[in-house]
Amino acid sequence: QAQLLESGGGLAQPGGSLRLSCSGSGRTFSRNAMGWFRQAPGKELEFVAAISWIGSSSNYADSVKGRFTISRDNAKNSMYLQMNSLKAEDTAVYYCAARPFTEETVSGASRDYDYWGQGTQVTVSS
Repeated sequence: QAQLLESGGGLAQPGGSLRLSCSGSGRTFSRNAMGWFRQAPGKELEFVAAISWIGSSSNYADSVKGRFTISRDNAKNSMYLQMNSLKAEDTAVYYCAARPFTEETVSGASRDYDYWGQGTQVTVSS
């Protein structure tokens, strides 16, 4: 069973950058597709980005495409989300999620992910 821990959230100014990390435990981390989701106050959980188990495929929500980059380092049991050109509407709690899946397609559906972290707060404000 994968256990996930997010870090790197905080306060950033509009136009600024943050890098989120997700550390996973367990020997099977590398056999999981991974994703980032976010939830703003009063809103539903929203897909942000996803990456395949070996990192060769990725997908992004239209709202973050060109600004955010997802990556992973299986040797370190870690996944990352580089967030640039941040906007106020990026303010949310960000969750990483894992899906035991070793094909190259990536999913943006939260129901496909079995394991979730506790979340890290990202606030974009001047």
